[in-house]
Amino acid sequence: MASHKNILAQAQKTFDIEASAILNLKKSLNASFAACVNLIADLKGRVIVTGIGKSALIGQKIVATFNSTGTAAVFMHAADAIHGDLGIIQDGDVVICISNSGNTPEIKVLAPLLIAGGNTLIAFTGNKDSALAQHAHYTLNTSVEKEACPLNLAPTSSTTAQLVMGDALAVCVLELRGFSKKDFARYHPGGALGKRLYLKVGDMCRDNAKPQVLFSDTINDVIIQITGGRLGATAVMKNNKLVGIITDGDLRRMLQSGKGTAQLNAAAIMNKKPKCVDASLLAAQAFEIMKQNNISQLVVLENKKYAGMVHMHDFMREGIV
Repeated sequence: MASHKNILAQAQKTFDIEASAILNLKKSLNASFAACVNLIADLKGRVIVTGIGKSALIGQKIVATFNSTGTAAVFMHAADAIHGDLGIIQDGDVVICISNSGNTPEIKVLAPLLIAGGNTLIAFTGNKDSALAQHAHYTLNTSVEKEACPLNLAPTSSTTAQLVMGDALAVCVLELRGFSKKDFARYHPGGALGKRLYLKVGDMCRDNAKPQVLFSDTINDVIIQITGGRLGATAVMKNNKLVGIITDGDLRRMLQSGKGTAQLNAAAIMNKKPKCVDASLLAAQAFEIMKQNNISQLVVLENKKYAGMVHMHDFMREGIV
């Protein structure tokens, strides 16, 4: 069994080799990269990404990145392409072909077929003299000095270089197109990412209880509302207007003061300046307000009227926290 020290040393060496590969890759950027960004940004068709082996797996991730940032993209496996899947490619599509060597049998067959179809071909390759590079309209250099694999065989640094080149293309294109947070939310409606960009507090409080007591209600009434609402607080109303909030913390402080509950009503223990947010506020922004004020609830207003409450548990449930 290897020692922890030796294992960590090998891991750090892997990081160093791959980090060096990326920094060297940066030096290879040229006018071809800029031309590819402009080409994709103005594209009427789709980006078709193809490759084989580990490069195919990287290609699938690049496709996912393009799609999630507003550029329509499709993955086409190089082996399947030469056995019927070339029909995926349509007029106006741009093809990105990924191959470290640029000389695998499938790529050698595929490259001239892509050119024959009249589509623009972008090559990601570590071999500028390869068959792929010779056929491509644009070649983006993804060469690395060595793989992180001690045998210098398993694709490691080279696949990282391919991935970063794809990310750089996608990021430059989204910036050129003015891709915004609203656009991002449109493509990511599910999951925590999407919710942070579109979920509003009004949506969150809609299914919650709406605890409230009157200004003159007894402490027993307050306890019943807080317990039943399960939000740790209740709104205090007077003439159908919100005038305060009582939290379970307010109840504890009242008990610690030694004052008898029979002599008190809601008005006596309420906080007259509750933290309120409009129903249209993004949940992520509301959560920041709660953090800054170290509170567990927020009162939600709609058209300046009491609409309910949101609790820290709601944010946890929705994955905002």
